[in-house]
Amino acid sequence: MNPSTNVAYVANYDRDTVSVIDGKTNAVIGNIKVGKGPSAVSVNPSTNIAYVSNFDGDTVSVIDGKTNTVTPTIPVSQYPSAVSVNPSTNIAYVANRGDNTVKRCKIRSCIRPWIATSRKKVG
Repeated sequence: MNPSTNVAYVANYDRDTVSVIDGKTNAVIGNIKVGKGPSAVSVNPSTNIAYVSNFDGDTVSVIDGKTNTVTPTIPVSQYPSAVSVNPSTNIAYVANRGDNTVKRCKIRSCIRPWIATSRKKVG
C-alpha cells in the first residue's frame, strides 16, 4: 500500500500480474503484467516505485506508480520470495530462497556485494 496515493498493489501468483487497487473504493483499477510467479510487493511512498519479487522468474519487476507500468525487470537469484524497500535510500532488499541470499537492488540493477544468510534455524 502506498499511503501517499492510497493505492495498493497485490501480487497474483498464478496470473503473473499485480492488481492495482484504489484504497478509497476498494476497486481494482488495473492489472500489470510482471514476471513469472509474483510473490510479494513493496512500495516506496517517497518515489511511488513498487518492487515485485517474481518467485518463478528469478527477477524483480519495478513498477512506476505514476504510470502503473513496469520500467525494468531486474534479474536476481533463484526463487525471490520477499522484497522490502527502504524509503530513505530507495534500495530494495530481495530475499532469495534458492541460494539463501539477500540482494540489494536499486531501480535499474542490483548492488554488490550480496548479503549471504545462514541456513541455520534461529530460535
